[in-house]
Amino acid sequence: MVSSRSVGIYYKHNYQPAMLEAKKLGKWLQEKGLTIFIEDMSPTGQLEDFSFQAKALTLQKEFDWVVVLGGDGTLLGAARKVGRHQVPILGVNLGGLGFLTSIPLDRLYSAIEMILKEQLDVEERLMLRAKVFRSDKEIFRCVCLNDVVINKGALARILELDVYINDQILTTFRSDGLIVATPTGSTAYNLSAGGPILYPSMLNFILTPICPFTLTNRPIILPDSDIITIHIIKESEEKVHLTFDGQVGFDLIFGDKIVIDKSDEKIKLYKSPDRTYFEILRAKLGWGGATNNQDENS
Repeated sequence: MVSSRSVGIYYKHNYQPAMLEAKKLGKWLQEKGLTIFIEDMSPTGQLEDFSFQAKALTLQKEFDWVVVLGGDGTLLGAARKVGRHQVPILGVNLGGLGFLTSIPLDRLYSAIEMILKEQLDVEERLMLRAKVFRSDKEIFRCVCLNDVVINKGALARILELDVYINDQILTTFRSDGLIVATPTGSTAYNLSAGGPILYPSMLNFILTPICPFTLTNRPIILPDSDIITIHIIKESEEKVHLTFDGQVGFDLIFGDKIVIDKSDEKIKLYKSPDRTYFEILRAKLGWGGATNNQDENS
């Protein structure tokens, strides 16, 4: 059994059952000789103060692996925080079945026992990096796991976006917006917009227009070596929004340029010891008579 290791625990913001489970898990791991760091993860991916025992404990760079207690949304926020550290994440769903938080609560401790014995497989997932340029100056950047989305306000006219792949023009999308998704994010907003599902370990991006004006504008799958550049070429009556994983936002203006490519960071996720990806997919989407359980996703 692995000993003298540091473990980070993120739990769902403002959710009492998650906080109680975090305290219970922290105590259990401490009794096994591990050093524990616990944080409350807010919906935007920010960390909130949390006192464990007599002092506040803050996640550090030296932890060996991370447990996320909540839903897929909680894990997305945690992924943006720990991606740079390249540590594996165990996603534990406190509600129904999740795509990312694939471990049910009743399997938490048996899964951790497998981690301590180095018996639980890890899978790497591609992440996106997006940079915003205004007057040729970088003003914002973010790394995310699921998707980068450009969309308009509720009453704004159709957006016009020039899209380039490796500095070569692809097309001008006239639509309500545009999604650039990873394979992990293919089952999120991309799926609702009519995009394809990709196996999560694939090394591709998906470019999916949202309600395109031209019906021949269809989703396109690109290799992860490509660089996507998007220009806002039409002034909007309302703000144009850039969002990351549906959690972090940034307001765009006419003339802004968004450059999206693969991040140097990759997320490592512990795989479920009980369910394959296809079993989770069937359950989530209600395929083949499987129950479509809803996860917390927040």
